[in-house]
Amino acid sequence: MKIVVIGTRGIPNIMGGVETHCEELFPLVAKNGYDVTVIRRSKYTKDLYTEWNDVKLIDVPAPKKKSFETIIHTFRAINKAKEIGADVLHIHAIGPAILTPYAKLRGMKVVFTHHGPDYDRDKWGKSAKCMLKFGERMGCMFADDVIVISNVIKHLIANKYNRIDRVHLIYNGVSVPNKVDYPEYFEELGISPELYILGMCRFVPEKNLHHLIEAYVAYKKRHPESKIRLVLAGDADFEDDYSRRLKKMAKENGVVLTGFVRGEKLQSLLTHASCYVLPSSHEGLPIALLEAMSYDLPVVVSDIPANLEIGLPLDSYFHVGEIQQLADKIEKLLEECTNYRIQYDMSKYQWEHIANQVCEVYKLLEAK
Repeated sequence: MKIVVIGTRGIPNIMGGVETHCEELFPLVAKNGYDVTVIRRSKYTKDLYTEWNDVKLIDVPAPKKKSFETIIHTFRAINKAKEIGADVLHIHAIGPAILTPYAKLRGMKVVFTHHGPDYDRDKWGKSAKCMLKFGERMGCMFADDVIVISNVIKHLIANKYNRIDRVHLIYNGVSVPNKVDYPEYFEELGISPELYILGMCRFVPEKNLHHLIEAYVAYKKRHPESKIRLVLAGDADFEDDYSRRLKKMAKENGVVLTGFVRGEKLQSLLTHASCYVLPSSHEGLPIALLEAMSYDLPVVVSDIPANLEIGLPLDSYFHVGEIQQLADKIEKLLEECTNYRIQYDMSKYQWEHIANQVCEVYKLLEAK
């Protein structure tokens, strides 16, 4: 069976939750005997790969503009998938899902993975939110099978679209941690092991990294002698007013900005952080949080449904947007948990298990 994957900017080493999901998942699907091709957005790729870890890669161009990129690339990707003989088109995210009916008309079976209601993200205007909601509707109504990454999303589409049949709950996953030392990188950043708070995500409004900076400033005012730094690992896909303001705010308050990092640099940051903080107002099921948990880090996260579903201790949550409460939580954590690590149960987030579940969905389609 030939599987063609669209809806991701691409793999490997491209920033984003969907991108990380696809990078981890589809090499394992290919190892299960499926012929897998990922169609990438050419403006995000910096390599010349045509195959990576048993996954074929095809680059298709699209304008790198928020308003047009997804729809144009999805249309071209569907046509390319048909051209190369796809049996199953696996669409990721609700934006690309808007063309699910077109893929069906072109004779392909469709699996749609719903990564979260992106129309709740602060970066989208009214018309974009309407298009994303329409994409969600098209994916839920016309896909042969729907994969959801959380119970929150499963209940959402049951309530909104009465979609219950052939809906599969398959969580996001996390890799086995690789705990490393990278003293040269820490020297370059000007930080010390166990003496920094880590924030790790894209620089978009709904991640609320500005709230984290404000909470850090509040903590530093209470503890001016503290050597604790704040490190933000990530960047923006599109440089905009928010990302520029955030970077200016960070530099004015002594926050360390790493840019987009992967590999040993990111692994070393996760290995030696004091704690991880995710103050977002919107998530599907955050891979960054799962990564932090896999490194046994104490965490402080917002009390949105996607984060609550993970089932952390109540002390790990703060009310989204409550900066003072976030500062208090960070302060308490740093006072009580210096060099402290937590053993979380990560069994349901193992990628091999998740890949087997996705392959079972494909087997259902083969039998259909």
